[in-house]
Amino acid sequence: MRLLKNVNIDKFILKFILMKRIFLPLIIVFFLVACGGSDKKHDDHNGHSSSGDGPKTAADSLAKDIDDGHIVGMSKIGRLHNTQKEIQRVIDSIGKLPAAAQQSAASYVESLKNLVKDMEYADFAMEKWMMEYNEDSADNNEAQHLSYLKDQKMKVDKVTGAILTSLQRADSLLKIKF
Repeated sequence: MRLLKNVNIDKFILKFILMKRIFLPLIIVFFLVACGGSDKKHDDHNGHSSSGDGPKTAADSLAKDIDDGHIVGMSKIGRLHNTQKEIQRVIDSIGKLPAAAQQSAASYVESLKNLVKDMEYADFAMEKWMMEYNEDSADNNEAQHLSYLKDQKMKVDKVTGAILTSLQRADSLLKIKF
């Protein structure tokens, strides 16, 4: 019985070594091929070159501006969520104070609640804009495409502005000592 057990263990070890020697290098090669190098076809997708010569057309320039605005707004979303939580903690803390202290902080709490609503709207607006945005909309009609991109640039600028403004207001309000 012990001999049979050793044979099974030896088979298992042999299979493990074979898998390690054959499949591990294959997996590594596959990973390197999948993640490696720049694909020229991808870089030049829809006329948007990643080379240093910049946008080629007005549509490319608008698309880049839209993308930049989106990146700025999205880079602040994590901070927006954390700030909302911090504001809610402050509101909850004030709610635990004696009635007189709560009364004296009522206008401050109201300002914080309004700020939370503005932050929720900014977050919602960014999510909605991302769901609706389609860079290739009216791509076959240059005039309509440019009009669409101009409209989208205004929208993303407004949404990003709402995010940044609400964060600035939060910084100001959270510094107040009541």
